[in-house]
Amino acid sequence: MRCNWDLERLPRWECCCLSVLAQRAITPVEDEKPLIPQVETSEAIDQVQDTQSRGFHKDLNLLPKPLSATDIFSSPRNSAKVRVAYQGMPGAYGEAAALKAYPKCETVPCEEFEAAFKAVELWLVDKAVLPIESSVGGSIHRNYDLLLRHRLHIVGEVQMVVNHCLLGLPGVQKEELKRVLSHPQALDQCDMILTKLGVVRVSTDDTAGAALMVAASGERDSGVIASDRAAEIYGLNILLEKIQDDDDNITRFLILAREPIIPGTDRPHKTSIVFTLEEGPGMLFKALAVFASRDINLTKIESRPQRKRPLRVVDDSNKGSARYFDYLFYIDFEASMAEPRAQHAMAHLQEFASFLRVLGCYATDSAL
Repeated sequence: MRCNWDLERLPRWECCCLSVLAQRAITPVEDEKPLIPQVETSEAIDQVQDTQSRGFHKDLNLLPKPLSATDIFSSPRNSAKVRVAYQGMPGAYGEAAALKAYPKCETVPCEEFEAAFKAVELWLVDKAVLPIESSVGGSIHRNYDLLLRHRLHIVGEVQMVVNHCLLGLPGVQKEELKRVLSHPQALDQCDMILTKLGVVRVSTDDTAGAALMVAASGERDSGVIASDRAAEIYGLNILLEKIQDDDDNITRFLILAREPIIPGTDRPHKTSIVFTLEEGPGMLFKALAVFASRDINLTKIESRPQRKRPLRVVDDSNKGSARYFDYLFYIDFEASMAEPRAQHAMAHLQEFASFLRVLGCYATDSAL
C-alpha cells in the first residue's frame, strides 16, 4: 500500500512531527528528569569494583541483574541520573559505549536487544545504546529488524574501538587453558590466537556474561575473551591484551530515544531511513539516483527480506514463473532533513517507494 504524502508540503512535514518535542529534545541529556522508579545498576558495580581491588570477587550477587523482556514491566525506577540501557552484563562493550556517550549516566544491563528497546518505550530508561555494525563482523541484522518493529528514534551514534583480552582466574597461565568462552563474534575475531593455543571455543550470549560464568564456576582451565573492564569487575586476570586478528576493530553503536531531535543546518547531520520499492526494472537504481543527483553521500545501505512478504510471485499461475525476495532497504545519508535537498530527495524517493520511514536525523560533527 502506498504512503500518500502531500509532496508540496514535505518541507513542513519534518517540523510538524518534531516541533511539539522541541523543548525536551534540546535539553542537555544530563538534565533530563526521570519519571519512573529505578533498578540497581551502576552503584552496585562500584561496590563490586571496590571488592575486586583486593582480589577475586567474592559476591557476584552484588552485580545488577540484567532486565529481560518479561520482567521489564515490573522493574522500578527512581534516579536523578540519565539511565541508558545496553545489552549484556556489566563489563560488556555495550556498557562502555553507553558510558562513552553519556559519561555521567546510570547504565542498565538488559538480557536481550529487544529488552533494551522495550525499556526505552516504557520509560524505564531514557536512552538505549545498541550495536548496529562492526568493521570486522558486519551488520547486526537483529537490530535492523528491531528498528522497524519499534517506534524509537536514532538520536546519535558511538564508535568504539574494541580491544579483546584473554582473561583467566587468578594464578592461571594461558598454557593451562583448555577452553575459552565468549560471544561468537569475539571468538571469530580472535581466531589466530585461539588456534595457536589449541583451545575449545564455547559460544555465549555476550563477552561479559562469559566472564561471569568463569568467575562463578572457578574452573581454572576455562578462559574468557572480554574487555579489560570485565576483568576488573569479575576479579579475573588479563593473560593477553589486544588479541584480535585485526587491530582496526571498530563497532558502531546507535543511540535510541523515544523522541526525535530537531535537525538543523549549522552542523553536519546524518539521516537514517528505511523503505520498500514498487515492482519494476531498475527501481533500486532510480531510488539511489535521487541522492546522487543532489550530491548527497550515502554512508550505508543494508537490505533485509520482508518477513510478512518474503517472496514475490511474478506470475500468479505459478507455472515456471520467477520468484524473488521482496526487500526492505536501510540507508544512511549525509544530510539534514532541514536541508531542502534532503526534503526534495525524500519527495522524489516517494515516487518509487511503497513504504518510507525516517528512523532518525542526528548531528555527526561530535560523533563519539
